[in-house]
Amino acid sequence: MLLAALCCIQVAIAQTCLPEEIAYKVKNEGFANSKITEISQFMTDDLGPRLAASKMKLRAEKMVADKLTELGLSNVRIEFASKFDKGGWDNEKNYVAMTAPYYCSFAANPKAWSGSTNGLVKGECVVLDAQTVADLDKYKGQLAGKIVLMPATQTYEMVFTPLATRLSEEQLATIAQDPRPNNLNRRRPMGNWQAMRELQQAISTFLKNENVLAVISGSGTFNVPHSRGVQYKVGEAEPTPEIILPIEDHGRMVRMISKGEKVEMELDVKNTFTDNQKINNVIAEIPGTDPKLKNEIILIGGHLDSWHGGTGGADNASGCIVMMEAMRIIKALGISPKRTIRIALWGGEEQGLYGSRGYADTYLYNSEKRKPLSGYDKFALYLNMDNGSGRFRGIYLEENDLAVPFFEAWKKPIESLGFKTLTLRKTGGTDHMSFDRLGLPAFQFIQDDLEYDRTYHTVMDTYERLSLEDLTIDATIVAWLAINAAMDNDRIPVKPGYPENIPAPMGRR
Repeated sequence: MLLAALCCIQVAIAQTCLPEEIAYKVKNEGFANSKITEISQFMTDDLGPRLAASKMKLRAEKMVADKLTELGLSNVRIEFASKFDKGGWDNEKNYVAMTAPYYCSFAANPKAWSGSTNGLVKGECVVLDAQTVADLDKYKGQLAGKIVLMPATQTYEMVFTPLATRLSEEQLATIAQDPRPNNLNRRRPMGNWQAMRELQQAISTFLKNENVLAVISGSGTFNVPHSRGVQYKVGEAEPTPEIILPIEDHGRMVRMISKGEKVEMELDVKNTFTDNQKINNVIAEIPGTDPKLKNEIILIGGHLDSWHGGTGGADNASGCIVMMEAMRIIKALGISPKRTIRIALWGGEEQGLYGSRGYADTYLYNSEKRKPLSGYDKFALYLNMDNGSGRFRGIYLEENDLAVPFFEAWKKPIESLGFKTLTLRKTGGTDHMSFDRLGLPAFQFIQDDLEYDRTYHTVMDTYERLSLEDLTIDATIVAWLAINAAMDNDRIPVKPGYPENIPAPMGRR
């Protein structure tokens, strides 16, 4: 009887994939007629920076919606996702230089939501070293009209490994191992983040009251400054101008001041604030055709917003490029999917997953009432991309054992493209989390790292960071998986215990 029951279970979970003929057509369209280069230039050079709620982000939303319409997709729309009390912010001018003891212009990046200088301003630089709130007292009354340099916190260390890497077979084998047995007694170290945040807020308030000209921080190497933001809400006083320099330039000035040198700078920074307290998503579809399944949703996506320093090439134009090209491939083949295939390009991911959380709140689950919405039972799959432009080597299945037989079947025709590794490991930090926390099948891909850690969230994150060959392969893989999920008679189940065990909503960052 036990053997018979096991056989029945095996039959129940056995999955199939579409025929090799369809796989050939998908690959041929993806490789022979690829539009990756065209879409990549559009998503970076043409769109420019896309900071959440900025004027540039609103411009990009309209341009992307027009592009999706051009691709022949249906129900194209710019859809409100969430309120965003920081509002819009755009940098319109940025000149930063050291003028004494000698002249040197710097590659600089204003912090998002920080204020402007009063035209071209000049001032002496002072290093502020405050480890506690009490340390601020020694600077009181001494900083008006000065340019404040924060202490150097980053030290450059020479690296003797390649800048760009691909995952080895040994690394993939390790990733494929189920990590859960090793996580039973592991506790995450808790840092005193609240104290650090309170100190940072005290420093910001102090410097504002002292009427300093600007605040300079160091972050980023190889003369490439990072992108960051400051705390701000619409209606508050405009914050002090804050600027990020690479650690090479910032460290140079800090060292000279520590030796007693007089260092001076001049700045001309113009930032504009707009009262746009909305995060939007851009959405489009290929409608389903099966009378019973057409209202079920296969969702694919990535986040459209970027930081302001570059054009968001790797983070995350790459994800949007792949998903748009995947939709183009499916549409070009004239496939009529049983389920609806929907693309969602999220807003506000960098500020706390605003776009995908807003979508989940609207369609899937009412967190206040702790009750699923009608879309919950119609959610069949979400595939997300947000780890640069590296090639897909497999997929993180978020401890969802029920998804394994589906991907085992679907991956066979694309193993030759390097897509071989299925892992039950969890991965975080991006939009699939908005759906996984609801117990829904939502996954992020295992990708080759390439130069991602060196370039994302910097002014260097541009078209040049894209691997067009890898993006071409990735889009073909997404198209294949989406078609299979849309045509399969079965679908990946919700995790056992859900929606009853859905946790309380995550806080905004």
